[in-house]
Amino acid sequence: MRALWPFLLAGALLVSGGLRDAADQWIDRTDLPVLLRPTSVEVRARDGSLLRAFTVADGHWRMEPGPVDPLFLAMLVAYEDKRFYSHPGIDPVALARAVAQAVWNRRVISGGSTLTMQVARLLEDSGTGKMAGKLRQMRVALALERRLSKAQILDLYLRIAPYGGNLEGLRAASLAYLGKDPRRLTPAQAALLVALPQSPESRRPDRAPDRAAEARTRVLGRMTGAGVLAADQAVAALSEPVPTTRKAFPALAPHLAARLAAEHPGAGVIDTTIDAGLQLRLEHLAALSVRSKGDRLSLAIVVADHRTGEILASVGSPDWTSDRRAGFVDMTRALRSPGSTLKPFVYALSFDEGLAHPETLIEDRPIAFGPYKPQNFDKTFRGTVSVRQALQMSLNIPVVSLTDALGAERLLSTLERSGAKVELPGGQAGLAVALGGLGISLEHLVGAYAALARLGRPVQLSATAPKAEGEARILSPEAAWMVTDILAGLPPPPGAAAHRLAYKTGTSYGHRDAWALGYDGAHVAGVWMGRPDGSPVPGAFGGDLAAPVLFQVFGRIGPTFAQLPPPPPATLILPNARLPKPLQHFRPRGAVFAEAPADAPKVSFPPDGAEVALLSGALTVKVAEGHPPFTWLANGRPAAIGRGERETDLALAPGFVTLSVIDAEGRSSSVSVRLH
Repeated sequence: MRALWPFLLAGALLVSGGLRDAADQWIDRTDLPVLLRPTSVEVRARDGSLLRAFTVADGHWRMEPGPVDPLFLAMLVAYEDKRFYSHPGIDPVALARAVAQAVWNRRVISGGSTLTMQVARLLEDSGTGKMAGKLRQMRVALALERRLSKAQILDLYLRIAPYGGNLEGLRAASLAYLGKDPRRLTPAQAALLVALPQSPESRRPDRAPDRAAEARTRVLGRMTGAGVLAADQAVAALSEPVPTTRKAFPALAPHLAARLAAEHPGAGVIDTTIDAGLQLRLEHLAALSVRSKGDRLSLAIVVADHRTGEILASVGSPDWTSDRRAGFVDMTRALRSPGSTLKPFVYALSFDEGLAHPETLIEDRPIAFGPYKPQNFDKTFRGTVSVRQALQMSLNIPVVSLTDALGAERLLSTLERSGAKVELPGGQAGLAVALGGLGISLEHLVGAYAALARLGRPVQLSATAPKAEGEARILSPEAAWMVTDILAGLPPPPGAAAHRLAYKTGTSYGHRDAWALGYDGAHVAGVWMGRPDGSPVPGAFGGDLAAPVLFQVFGRIGPTFAQLPPPPPATLILPNARLPKPLQHFRPRGAVFAEAPADAPKVSFPPDGAEVALLSGALTVKVAEGHPPFTWLANGRPAAIGRGERETDLALAPGFVTLSVIDAEGRSSSVSVRLH
């Protein structure tokens, strides 16, 4: 009979007016337990959907309820506490019934517990079967009702109700068992979530689906009697299968989410600019892109809207759980050698300084800058080429020549003013920085390319608080547009959509990093591929590995590309012959060209600077010295390959053309002529 005393005492308090004053004082003196419990940190996408959440310190999933389906709330109140909105914390009718049943049966038949009493029990983790625990629950429930609104009490229940394992609260359970937020639930789903907290461990759907189904059936049956559900709705709900597995919590942009959670300690919700749909598509693309390329290759992608600075997607690795790929390493932030991807900035600075123009002729020949003797990636030389060709072919010697004239520090300063942070090996800036002799992250490199896309205006990329306007211009609009025009002239990779995208690839020394950076009129994106430990990837080139992925990235951003901007009004768009004399041919200052061997090939016809008439659309070219076979290039593109003869007819169009011949040993000679 000791178990009956709480109910008898509560009944006496309710019916005896003489005890009311004492009861009021007793309730007012109640020390309430801590009402606020830590909830899981949530990182959300731009549309409010969950990207990733983190357990609280004790390992539980406990989340903000968020919007809840009204059907669930109606079913919860009807099943657990139908007079919830009218009682003061203790339901006199339910208590009277419980007391009567207990006296008649000499044991507790029903507890008469209200939702408020359940909240009190959960807040203090107090027992239900002992008199002291039950009295404490009643006292706390009465005190809660005096200090909180009904909505606040219900919110507490939705936060801390147990759902089995380490799940607390409605939203955590809905995500784990149903894979969705509880803002919209079917009658079957709502009934299941109402039933589970009564016996959360024995009714766990992932361990005891039969018991979960039985409990759901009882709730549905009660709801028809309460008028919450129509009979046909309840019957239809019975046919809906009970979930039998526990789903993983969302983990989109896992690296970015973890970083933001660490950067914002104490934040309950972190809102981001990430496009959840695009993020998911690019994570799938990343996994697909490395699937057949070995289990150590990693890949990273960053996409941003360069008009606003909003980061729309950030993929740190193809699989963040893979140990073989070191998937836990966020390769969007790792410092890597950028290869040739910095060359556009050298050319843009050269345009700004009046050192060169896209149609300026520049030498690609053996050259020495003191002890430094740069070579092209393929160990061959093209002779005299235009700056446009030099950038599109990613030649090393021309860009080092321009860097020497500018000063390597000028390139570094421009990168830093774009918002990029770089690391110099040994702390010294040499000419090799133009070829990737420094460390920079993919995210910062994408930010630098955003400045090119914005015609020289930098922007601070951010996934939380972007700033549309950065500091003062780092490049003139004209210089940035000319580089964009050159990069947009590159053909897309084989099989890629023929969209006009300004892009540049890069491969670091030793094939350790493969890069592709690009932009259209709205978006800028970057792709990195390599191994996180820095070991070489034999045969890896940015153009072969990363560029196709970059074009697929833009294909997943949207069905159409935003057009690149038109040339600014002051842009100098002229052929080489009409340029000012100093811009017609760039000669490096202080550099020493290596003396060509006596038997090196020489274009013997036509002579350099000649004007020649085409006969039937063909030009006869001749080469002296050198060792066959010979390859002829016209404006950097193959015109005749592997010819054993020294005289060849080339099919050419009228206009200015740079002709180059390369012999079997990779030695070359070039002339520039005008064809009529």
